[in-house]
Amino acid sequence: MGFALGPRAIAAGYKLVALERTGSTNADAIEAARTGERGPIWFVTSEQTAGRGRRQRPWIAPKGNLAASVLEILDVAPAVAATIGFAAGLAEEAALEKVSLEAAMRLGPDRPRYTLKWPNDVLANGKKLVGIGLEAEIIGDRLAIVVGIGTNIVAAPEGTPTPAVSLAALGVQISAEELFSALSDAWVEFRGLWDNGCGFGEIRKLWLERAARLGEPVAIQTGTMVLEGVFDTIDDSGCLIVRTAEGRLVPVAAGEVFFGPARSMGAA
Repeated sequence: MGFALGPRAIAAGYKLVALERTGSTNADAIEAARTGERGPIWFVTSEQTAGRGRRQRPWIAPKGNLAASVLEILDVAPAVAATIGFAAGLAEEAALEKVSLEAAMRLGPDRPRYTLKWPNDVLANGKKLVGIGLEAEIIGDRLAIVVGIGTNIVAAPEGTPTPAVSLAALGVQISAEELFSALSDAWVEFRGLWDNGCGFGEIRKLWLERAARLGEPVAIQTGTMVLEGVFDTIDDSGCLIVRTAEGRLVPVAAGEVFFGPARSMGAA
């Protein structure tokens, strides 16, 4: 079975470049934009050798995992474009629920539980299953944005800040091709709901309903600083709002989130 777009993605006019192996689907997508591609288009592979995640961490997809990047050319400000990552998290979670139906019936109470971790991760039973990374570049008078989504299907990396897990380890036996088809259709739904940022209010509501550890203690590392408090909400721009022990509401635009107090960071 090869990679193929789902029927909703085809109807919406998406294109597909399926690669047996590549260095980085994000890099492939950005390079395509630089050479005239205007999308919307997916770049997808089951073996990625040189990808990069947040903070330039290696983002490697061993054969059988899924690395997928979608290129969209937008007429929006970069700050607005950044909120599309929340739509991506919702799309991935919806796709995972769809392909996990068989496992859910078979595993019952032991089925995977998918939640969303700020800003752009999807967790399964509290462990990192999916990483989502955004890249953007001005092309002419518009913004080329690439949303890269990496899913641990057959294997998960070790030594990550948040412990990682694969679908196979959770008892979900599906292929990268199967998940991608579901993801491409779910992307059409949530990209449409996001609507160039106009629908972020609804995206925010749906995201918070699926948020991991909402209302619980968190520690956020931003550079050399650590902020502790309670995960209160996300605001209208996508910032994480932390309620400190003193009752202050502090917005966080970027940082590494660890669940629990700061002393738990080494184990998170």
